[in-house]
Amino acid sequence: MGTEKKNIAKERSFIEIQNDVMDIIRTIFDPEIPVNIYDLGLIYEVKVSPDNKVKVLMTLTAPNCPAAEILPNEVKEKIELIDGVKEAEIELTFDPPWEMSMMSEEAKLELGFL
Repeated sequence: MGTEKKNIAKERSFIEIQNDVMDIIRTIFDPEIPVNIYDLGLIYEVKVSPDNKVKVLMTLTAPNCPAAEILPNEVKEKIELIDGVKEAEIELTFDPPWEMSMMSEEAKLELGFL
């Protein structure tokens, strides 16, 4: 029974970290667009490993986006500040390329597309 409690505690920690990662990503905004990068559709995948390493697969609105140097570093730095995260790896991809349909309804509303 002691082992069972330890596994539950570990799983809870994993869930807390995953929730914290999603919360922190929603605080990061594209400098040119007044919408957070999650609602903008720039985050394709977030994985938290059992040893609390975080991997984020993300994109930008365009390959030549002026925020290309800023956003991935900001995501990495903020995730690594989360208590319990051992490290964050950010992978930038343009496959599939970002398009406006990837935005959340809230983002579309904020930008006047609805």
